[in-house]
Amino acid sequence: MNPTTYWIWYPGDFSIHQGMLQNFAREERGMGWPAYWYIDDCNRNVKFSRTYNLDKPTEFKVYAHGTGYVDINGNKHRLGESLKCDPGRNVITIFVGNTTGLPCVYIDGTVIKSDNGWQASNFVSTFSAGNDPLFTKKDQDPNVIEYQKIKVQPARIQEINNGVLFDFGRAVNGSLRLKLHQSDKVTICYGESQTEALDVGMCYYKQDDVDEKSVIRRRAFRFVFIPNVKKNQVALIAIHEYVPKNNISEFKTDNQLINKIWDISTETLNLCSDVFFIDGIKRDRWIWAGDAYQANFINQYSFFNEDVDKRTLLALRGQNDIKQHMNTIVDYSMLWVIGVLNHYEMTGDTNFLKMVFPKMESMVQYFITQTNEKGFIYGRKNDWIFVDWSEIDKEGTVAAEQALLIEVYKTMITCGSVLDKPIGKYQVLHDQLLGNFIEYFWSSQKGAFIDSYESGKCHVTRHANIFAILFDLIDDDKKQSILNNVLLNDGILQITTPYFKFFEQDALCKMGHQDIVYKTIVNYWGGMLNNDAVTFWEEYDPTKSGKDMYAMYGDPYGKSLCHAWGASPIYLLGRYFVGLYPTRPGYREFNIEPNLSNFKKLHVVLPVKSGKVTVEKDGENLSVIATRDGGTLIVDNHKYALAANKELSVQLK
Repeated sequence: MNPTTYWIWYPGDFSIHQGMLQNFAREERGMGWPAYWYIDDCNRNVKFSRTYNLDKPTEFKVYAHGTGYVDINGNKHRLGESLKCDPGRNVITIFVGNTTGLPCVYIDGTVIKSDNGWQASNFVSTFSAGNDPLFTKKDQDPNVIEYQKIKVQPARIQEINNGVLFDFGRAVNGSLRLKLHQSDKVTICYGESQTEALDVGMCYYKQDDVDEKSVIRRRAFRFVFIPNVKKNQVALIAIHEYVPKNNISEFKTDNQLINKIWDISTETLNLCSDVFFIDGIKRDRWIWAGDAYQANFINQYSFFNEDVDKRTLLALRGQNDIKQHMNTIVDYSMLWVIGVLNHYEMTGDTNFLKMVFPKMESMVQYFITQTNEKGFIYGRKNDWIFVDWSEIDKEGTVAAEQALLIEVYKTMITCGSVLDKPIGKYQVLHDQLLGNFIEYFWSSQKGAFIDSYESGKCHVTRHANIFAILFDLIDDDKKQSILNNVLLNDGILQITTPYFKFFEQDALCKMGHQDIVYKTIVNYWGGMLNNDAVTFWEEYDPTKSGKDMYAMYGDPYGKSLCHAWGASPIYLLGRYFVGLYPTRPGYREFNIEPNLSNFKKLHVVLPVKSGKVTVEKDGENLSVIATRDGGTLIVDNHKYALAANKELSVQLK
């Protein structure tokens, strides 16, 4: 196999098509549940083109999924046949249509091959053809995801409640192989928790009348309960399915609890990021823009998988025409735009930015059409102003939404500048909105931003105030006021979702309060471990116990116990404790600004673009080595340049 040869398609189409299938994968209590928002699919007919100037004759074959033909200098040829090009200029055009799946081609040859040089057109727009490292062999079908499979034996089997409970000791995303002895058919009850699996009447997944020949679909579980049998009557093996990802990150310290939190966070993100960043493996299995936004921050400090993030961004956005907000949520659409900038800063991938920028522009124009004379964005009919599962005053325009829109305009200014696009209109919109945001939502009396000025309630929650700090929308005096009056004020409603815990802890670290964040990681995420968590949850409320811990959305087992945003300690520890962050896109330059007072000993390996950074601490000795140039170590306000593969050691005060 030539590693530079790929299956190719119209850019974004693979992600859009597979994203549609992913969003149709949800099952609830025996029913299929396709996502309840508008979903695009791929283009149905695509034209691939390229011109070669050849010094000598060459041959190639074109394989396709779909129907079509190959045009060489105006002459048509069949797909799958050996084709010849003579020396000189050769214009090759391949037409492929597919009514049911992704139209794509694989061009097999020594000179003429499907590498990065092809253009793809949907007969309206033309871009560089898309490809994916998952599909580099001609016998593959990009319409079918190839999962690796491993057998998982039960870690514990016990007879209980007149049945047999299988504990696999980990979260499994896959199917079961059933062996029956002295029993014809059984009922299979699944659970992320033991409590759920034993609840035969209400467990989220259950399959009745199962025998050894039954089709058992892919589900997520840790526990399986089979009622009305004995141990000697039934045997189970789980088949876990996954897409392999490389992970060079390590986090080992003298604190075993932190080590375990890092490892469980890694397992959580790994499970929720096969082809896309999905929210959770059991319940939704959908691609949510808010979950994905956070997942890539975490990904940046663990797997550093650029492809999962690109697929997710493309799947969420769909085709260029916009019919509604992503997942119907206004704030999620805005987080998508901001997320593109984070991807660029992480990867330095200008080609991807160039390809996706037109879709960013049309998305932002969609926002602008639902702003009022003050520049404030509001919810329209069928829009969901989400922000968080919290008691936010959402009467009229909402402060948190305006903070996001300001950051959207900043994103367009930055990305437009990279691509030499006109940015003047975004600067004007940014300045107007920022001024009005402070004028109408800042309360001098509260020393903080209120949720809504139109309701007259002067209600303060953490959310808009957190965004104001994270996006640098205010001066240092106002940041300090928010810190004292909101973030450190127990009288302000606490956040219970790991989703907004991510943003809150990010803001606290940015304000220099790693001490508080460290305690939160230990208590909040450690609290889930105390409740036998093998992955981190969608929500954790320390005041709840027993069966109540697993309830959400009015469902006794509606809470996801393996949720991507629950993995945020990876980001917090990597970004603010190890202190690694890029200062130029793609880590052409980066800083390491450690804050490691909580650890006497530490060994950490974190990825950077095209390399890695290793940080060691032993008492007051700190050593750092990076495998690429561009790094700067900052300790006690002193800056030390890092040369590639040269260890640098300093003494901590």
